[in-house]
Amino acid sequence: MGYIEELRAIVGHRPVILVGVAVLVFNEANELLLQLKHGGVWAIPGGLMELGESAEETGRREVLEETGLVVGRLKLLGVVSGPEQFVKLPNGDEFYAVTILYSTNEIAEGELRADGVESVELRYFDVERLPEGLSPRIRKQLEQVLGRQDPSS
Repeated sequence: MGYIEELRAIVGHRPVILVGVAVLVFNEANELLLQLKHGGVWAIPGGLMELGESAEETGRREVLEETGLVVGRLKLLGVVSGPEQFVKLPNGDEFYAVTILYSTNEIAEGELRADGVESVELRYFDVERLPEGLSPRIRKQLEQVLGRQDPSS
């Protein structure tokens, strides 16, 4: 049983604060990699930190698990939190996400592939033409960090 499962065994479905990491992966054309999740929602590769992991380790692990890519240097873009980052999962679990956002345009190795578990499709998008099915919470995160700087550099 992992950390989140152990925590849920104690607190049930009540709201908790969870730290996550998302990585904006850009290709040579400066397009953003998004993953289509089950249910038709597009999102950024990422996930929750496990005990003992650094934020960078979490980001690298999640990108590899969800996309098959090993990424190089990560650039810290910012941290997103607040009431608009509240999530209620279909199973009733509730949490407020504190998300650490990184970007990279360095793909060290690997072959782009959807894992079939968290990602059913992977695709690069122009940041000016993001898909309709983008999660509102993710869209807010992107607006916050993309509005501040060129995230791919």
